[in-house]
Amino acid sequence: MATLLCIGEILVEMVAEQVDQSRRKPGHWIGPFPSGAPAILADQAALCGAEVSLVGTVGADDFGEACLARLRASGVGLDHVRVDEHGTTGVAFVRYSAAGSRSFVFHLAESASGRFRLDDLESGLRGVDCVHVMGSSAFSPDAVDSLTEVVDGAVDRGVRVSFDPNLRPEMLTRAEYVQALQHILRRAQIVLASEGELQALLGAQSDSTCAAQLTAGAAEVVVVKRGARGASLFRPGHAEVDVPGLVVDEVDPTGAGDCFGGTFLALHLDGADPLEALRYANLAGALAVQQRGPMSGNRSIAELRAAAGRTGSSR
Repeated sequence: MATLLCIGEILVEMVAEQVDQSRRKPGHWIGPFPSGAPAILADQAALCGAEVSLVGTVGADDFGEACLARLRASGVGLDHVRVDEHGTTGVAFVRYSAAGSRSFVFHLAESASGRFRLDDLESGLRGVDCVHVMGSSAFSPDAVDSLTEVVDGAVDRGVRVSFDPNLRPEMLTRAEYVQALQHILRRAQIVLASEGELQALLGAQSDSTCAAQLTAGAAEVVVVKRGARGASLFRPGHAEVDVPGLVVDEVDPTGAGDCFGGTFLALHLDGADPLEALRYANLAGALAVQQRGPMSGNRSIAELRAAAGRTGSSR
């Protein structure tokens, strides 16, 4: 069984009930839904059979307990999650537009959820097969320090690093954040990026060019997620492989990329063929968007295998 350590934000999400709902006047919001990109990925990886531990912080409040209860039920190890008696759990408010885009208001950096750190690298990384970090977690100087510290500590100890850039637009306006994400990207053995993110960080003109740069360095595998259009796989010495998207009724896309990543990591780290892992990850992401709430659509590996048998999507 693969051992995965994830680090980053744990929060709750409140979702606007109506499309194009205003955030400037009273309206109906649905939630709280346990969330945070690293937490969503950790939840899904655990459901897919990986031994997962999460590094994070929540407040000593009902929102924090809701997150921990969900993660605990899915089998995520919480020994590295701290409950801050003096802070509150982070909250994201999510709005959907008729054009299909989403916008977020985060109360995160100033919350307990913004204060995550692996306090003891030596013991925390002992026995770990892979460390996973995400660009969404780089929302403050302290958070950036926490991420780079664990990534560099992992590389120094021969532990593989997995990285999902998961870029937020505001990050690209801060040179120090961009430099930190570029540093992590070039050290990662497993890269799980959404379309356009690699170009934003590397300045190349295409996914394939970016993947060639990365696989000529540390990367053993690069995955590019394309949402409804499927995904692509790049490996050293292999041709690019694409899998098509699946036609589904989308309810809520938030967290689908993290569900994809958790599935791929759990299977890849356990020794599955990368293309098989990609196909299951693609299926998991497609199933995830059919339910409201960022973890609500996460599925166990048994459920994914059953769904793959019905759709033929694992072949």
